[in-house]
Amino acid sequence: MRTVKITMEDELIKSVDLAAKSLKTTRSAFTRLALKDALRHLKTRQLEQQHRQGYQNHPLKVGEIGAWEKEQA
Repeated sequence: MRTVKITMEDELIKSVDLAAKSLKTTRSAFTRLALKDALRHLKTRQLEQQHRQGYQNHPLKVGEIGAWEKEQA
């Protein structure tokens, strides 16, 4: 694990410290978790955009998924 230096507003640091304290963890551990969550959220948004783009480029044809409708039930 590496140590990094980042710049944050005082109010953000206070909020992070309060959240970390309420979770009984450290500022560093809380920040790592927040960054991991943000990266996971970003990846999900990127995949959703790719999915939308795929359907925009290749729209479903009428009846294309009709055979699977019974499976949903």
